[in-house]
Formats: sequence, structure tokens, C-alpha cells
Amino acid sequence: MTETQLAAWEIDALAAGRHPDPFSRLGRHAEGKTTVIRAVVPGADSVKVFTRTGTSPLATLTRVKGALFEGTLAAGKAKTGYRLQAEHGGQAWDFIDAYSFGPVLGEIDLYLIGEGTHEKAYQCLGAHIMTHEGVDGVHFAVWAPNASQVALVGDFNHWNSIHHPMRNRGDSGIWELFVPGIGDGTHYKYCIYGKEGHQLPLKADPFAFGTEYRPNTASVVRDLTSYGWSDAGWMESRGERQHRAAPISIYEVHAGSWRRKDGNGFLGYRDLAAELIPYVKEMGFTHIELMPISEHPFDGSWGYQPIGLYSPTRRFGTPSDFKAFVDACHEADIGVLLDWVPGHFPADEHGLAHFDGTHLFDHADPKKGYHPDWNTLIFNYGRREVVNYLISNARFWLEEYHLDGLRVDAVASMLYLDYSREDGEWIANQYGGNQNLEAIDFLKRMNERVYASQDGIMTVAEESTAWPGVSAPTDAGGLGFGYKWNMGWMHDTLDYMSRESVYRRHHHHQMTFGIDYAFSENYVLPLSHDEVVHGKGSLLARMPGDRWQKFANLRAYFAFMWAHPGKKLLFMGGEFAQEQEWNAEHSLDWHLLDYAEHRNIQALIKDLNHLYRDTPALYLRDCERAGFEWVDGATAGENILVFLRRGGDYRPCLVVCNFSPMVRHNYRVGVPYGGRWAEVLNTDSHYYGGSGVGNGGGVMAEAKPWHIKPYSVSITVPPLSTTVFRYERD
Repeated sequence: MTETQLAAWEIDALAAGRHPDPFSRLGRHAEGKTTVIRAVVPGADSVKVFTRTGTSPLATLTRVKGALFEGTLAAGKAKTGYRLQAEHGGQAWDFIDAYSFGPVLGEIDLYLIGEGTHEKAYQCLGAHIMTHEGVDGVHFAVWAPNASQVALVGDFNHWNSIHHPMRNRGDSGIWELFVPGIGDGTHYKYCIYGKEGHQLPLKADPFAFGTEYRPNTASVVRDLTSYGWSDAGWMESRGERQHRAAPISIYEVHAGSWRRKDGNGFLGYRDLAAELIPYVKEMGFTHIELMPISEHPFDGSWGYQPIGLYSPTRRFGTPSDFKAFVDACHEADIGVLLDWVPGHFPADEHGLAHFDGTHLFDHADPKKGYHPDWNTLIFNYGRREVVNYLISNARFWLEEYHLDGLRVDAVASMLYLDYSREDGEWIANQYGGNQNLEAIDFLKRMNERVYASQDGIMTVAEESTAWPGVSAPTDAGGLGFGYKWNMGWMHDTLDYMSRESVYRRHHHHQMTFGIDYAFSENYVLPLSHDEVVHGKGSLLARMPGDRWQKFANLRAYFAFMWAHPGKKLLFMGGEFAQEQEWNAEHSLDWHLLDYAEHRNIQALIKDLNHLYRDTPALYLRDCERAGFEWVDGATAGENILVFLRRGGDYRPCLVVCNFSPMVRHNYRVGVPYGGRWAEVLNTDSHYYGGSGVGNGGGVMAEAKPWHIKPYSVSITVPPLSTTVFRYERD
């Protein structure tokens, strides 16, 4: 023991790592005419002080209590910094004292974070590799305003909280610490003590850029600055590619089950770049939409219960690996959308739940803070710091990873206070209604900020109700999304297609009703993963009839979808008629492509994508009423639909859908122009496994009025088919 000016309680607190202001006592301090150095070094028998580069000790510290050491320096020594050398059992180790550094975060950052307007909070909070006061290391910062103390633990300090209690930055609620000598790959967590001093379970960093491979849960320091992007051309042009007047055909992918390695192991991000991207390119899709890849503890959630919102899951590689995947997509002219989940989070003890001993990120009242469907917690959108956390996260993915858009999950669950709740299980808003006013404001602000910050991006809402103006600008009263999933169209048309053709005449409206509201929003037509799970079966399995009819129905339905107004989204496996319901624990059934009937569906999707992209009439006015015209939508008795797609001055397309197994010969259809109408797609072609009924490549229009049109064509309508004719101007 040694003489010290410290009070007994401070000695005890420092030795236990529980001092409320460790920087006021640890490190180098002038106390009277003496310069004192104090350090907490668990496991040390002795501690010496050196200059940063010197070899002769300036002083030897003596033990005060436990791991607390103290000593004095001669005046003027080690003004430019010092290092410590500890020794135990003949083994020595050198380190620079974390308590010899000043704070990193400035007052402006602290003010903006506290105000909830720091939209790049991820640049301040979390773990950042940096050089501070001339020394390389990592700066850690975490928001825990109700904590009595926060310490940093990790593989660099043997997970011992005594080593590194953090600096409290006052009213901001931020705790920070710069640790020299560590870098990329360091594992860490926060040891947080609640208001009453009780220790909480170790917490992962809410802003962690990396995580351990599950089931381990530590955060991992990751360098996001070293990757060299090569996609400048794509980034400059993507606005045109993602405009509502552009062809957008999205391939939805679950990265863990698109394809597996031998032994059922995951493909990594770089494996996906090598295998998935060429496939998507060949198939003609314009975009890949990834189901959530934010770190999540449970594979069975498919990523929809994330804990590491700022970390691409370690299941498939590192942040640099994921950046390489996105870069490779852009090099192949493929956009990348990410499924983003700002609506709820799981209650795992290492995550956001009771983060500082309070309901920091969620509502304390379960009527607002608990989601009964998913056994998860709901973000508190009325708290500015929480909103800032989420908006910063949206910007993070778009800016740091060059993603081209966000598909926002479960928007309806955010908009309605009574979503999936019975009477008495929810709290009305201030006006007595069921609208979640705070969530509405959050969604509007999020869309405003991400569109203002990044050129050419898109946001897409999975919104399953008739909420008005989801894709309308916020200054027009909308939510500000770029697109909305058309869930009504999906439910109606799939229900129709699942019925035997003899009964379809009674449900004809399910195929036509979508046009009544098709232009009220900027729509994406989704056949997503949700339609092939939970006992629903595959798309193919939902088609009626014998095996030939099942494939014929599916071909006709796909072509109807590609010809219908709205951007397209198809979940992986649908493009080759996966027969079994999707199983996230295994690869898609690629062996089915050994069979012609599955290869034929794949060929059809490929041709549909290329026809769609090459035919402006099929996409240019997707979101405008002028892009669609019924020729005959009322022939319910024949299960036939006939409509025109128009693209301004471009050649229009005539689409004829026959959802009955009957061939219709000499079927007359009105058209607006005389001349040749080329048959550019026929799902009944032998090439796709059909019966080969068709029109010999095209028909000539006669000056015979029909369907209130000045001209008409006499066509053969194949069974269970969709046929597309394109007007040939010459």
C-alpha cells in the first residue's frame, strides 16, 4: 500500500471499476505541486511508467488497493504522453493508458445527438478505428442516459469491467472511451449498470458495424473506410433506372437458402457475387431484393427480428465482403434493395431491450410497446433519439453500402395502434383514433431525409391496407415512399388462380378490380416469400388441374403479371416453379431444372423480363392511367381478359389472357390501328411446354370496328394462356 490523496470511497470505487467519474482520478493529474499517475491494471504485480518511445522508466507505480496503482513523476516529465509496462510472474506487457486521452466527441455532435437531429449518428456512436492525439486505436461511444455507469469489456481486457469504465458526457446520455492499440476484429460489449447500480446483462453495441457468428453475440470492431468502390457510373445513373417510368423487375432473395454449399453450409457474400449475380443477370431481372441481412440471433426469423441494425450478418461474411457483393451487382447493372425492419425488435437480453435498465428504445406500456404477433418490442417513435437512431440507420445502409433502396417491412403494423389487437389491448391517440401519429411522422421524416440525402434511391412500403397516399409526397399529405407493394392485387389474383376454371367466371372481378385502383399509388406487384410459406404451398402447388394444367396456369399467370401495370417482384424459386413450399433451412430445389417443364417456366420468366425491358408500352406508364386500356374486361363467362398497354409514342401492346382450358378460334378483338400486330409472347408455345396453339407470329388488323375500336383482329386464343401482340408500325 502507499500514501494517497484519494478518499477511501474513491479507492474502493476505482479498484472495483465503479467510480462515477474515472477520468477525474485515473491517468495523469496535477495534484498540488505533484504530477500523479494512476492506473487500474488487473493481474499486475508491478507497473512502471515510460515515455511513449523511451526505454528507461520514469517512475514505478505502487499498489494502492487491488488493481489500483499510483505514483508520481518529476515535474515536466512525459508531457507528450506516456506508456505503462506491467509485469506479472516474470511476464511483462506494454500499453498506452486509455485514461491519458481527452474526449473525442465535440459539443456539436453531443448537442445534435441529444436533439435527435444527427442523421449520421453512426459516425459518432459505435466503435470507430481512428488516430486520436497521435495514437492509433478505437473510439467507443454508446447512448445510455439512465445508466449509473458503463464500462467497456472485450477480448482486449479479458472481459473484465474493471479495466475500462467509460467517460460520462453529461446530459447527452453518451458514454465514450478511446482505447489505444486495438483495431479491426476486436470483440466487445458494454457492461451497463442501471440507475440503482445493478449490473445488466452485457449488451451488444446498438451501432456495431460487425458481430460475432451466431450463437455468439459480441459486437466486433470493423473498418468501413478501407473498401474502394468502383460503381461511380451506376450511382450516377441509377435515378433513371429506378424512376417510376423505368422497367423494374425484382428478384427477392433469402441469402441463406438461395443455394447452399455442399454439407448445407451458407454461401458467403462473395460466393453470392460469383453465383447469384450472373444468374440474375441472365434471367433479366433489374434488381435483387435481399430479405433482412441485419444481424439477427435466430435463423428462423429470416432476419425479421434484427438486433444488429448496423451490421450485415456474420453468417455470410464481413462488411467488406458485403460491400464487394453490392459493388459486383452494380458492375452487372443490377440494383440492390434491402428489406429493412424499423417496426420492432426482439427482446433478447444482449440487445436493445431494457438497454440501460429502462424502456429506452420501446414503450413501457405493453399496449404500445409489445407486438403480440411476433413476441417483439415496438420502437418508441415519440422519442427523438430513437427516431434519430432509425433514420441514421436508413441513411447508413444507403450511404455506407451503396444500397439502392429500402423495402420497409410491416408498415401497416406501424401505422395502426390497434394492429392485431382486440378492444382494450391498445391505447388511442390524442384524438381518439387508431392512427399511430408518431410512427406516421417518423415514416414521413425518414422518407424526406433519405431522398434528400441520396440521389436516385427508392423506398418501398409493404403496406397491406388501404392507407391513402403511401407513395405520395409528404408535402401532398402522403407518407413519401417511392413505391408500395400491391397486396390487394396479389391476394385477389392468387385466389382467382387457385380456383378450377369452371368456377372462375364467378370470381372474374378478382382479376379486373386491381385496375380500379392501380394508379392511386406507385405499385409493385409482389409474389413474395410470404406467399410460399406457412402451409400455403408453392405457387405451382396452388394452381388447379392436372400437372399440365398447373404449369399452364402458372405460365398464364406470370405473363398476366408482367403485362399488368406495376413493377414486378418474384421470390426466388418461383422462376422455375419450385414444387415444395420454401424451406429457409435448405437450398432451393435446383435439381428440378433437370426436368423440361421446370426449365420451360424458367425460360418464360427470362423472356418476360427481356420483353418487359425492351417494350416501353409495358413499363413507361406503369403508374399512369393513360398506360392501360380495357378492350374487353367483362367476358367472365369465357374467363378471358383483353387489354392494351400504351407507352406514349411507342408501339402499344395487346394482351389476351385466357384462364380457361378452351381454345377460342376466330376470336375477334378490337384494336386502335390497322396493320400488323406481331405475336411477341405466347405462354402456350411449345417452347414453354404448351400445346403450340397460336397465331403464326402475328395477325393483320382489318378495318372492321370492334370493341369501340376502328380496327380489329381475328385471333386464335390458346388454352390457359396469355398472349402478347405488339403493334408493328411499319
